[in-house]
Amino acid sequence: MLTRQEQAKQRWGGAHQAIDNWLHERQSLLIEYFKLAGLPPYDSDSSALPPTEDIRQFCGLLVDYVSAGHFEIYDQIIANSSHAPKETEELANELFPLISETTEVALAFHDQYGESVDEAHLNDFDRHLSGLGEALELRMEFEDRLLHTLEQHQLL
Repeated sequence: MLTRQEQAKQRWGGAHQAIDNWLHERQSLLIEYFKLAGLPPYDSDSSALPPTEDIRQFCGLLVDYVSAGHFEIYDQIIANSSHAPKETEELANELFPLISETTEVALAFHDQYGESVDEAHLNDFDRHLSGLGEALELRMEFEDRLLHTLEQHQLL
């Protein structure tokens, strides 16, 4: 995921201020995800759960990232699609529902861990975090496909 993010920044960074901000939020989210999950290069004691405050901070970043996509970037994509070839609109229509599914996973994670974390929920934390990671990876793949298509049609 971090490699994909770095490639996205190199490819689309500087194309538009909103996209730059969004890619920055995406990178911050990924770094915090890797820290929570104890993944390289942020290895941690795999038997210990992250501090509750770290989980809450991550959930805040998660909602910011998901919101930026839905309320800034995707709106821009839709607006630009009216000037794009039909295949761009078709791709957006195909991917937006899939992206929405990943939003549901992200919001469910936030609802579970964003406000208050009780011990009963922490037993499933690693499983939920892993599921969220899979959803985020899919989401970023979908988002990158959209950005690639906009770039091909010189809409970025």
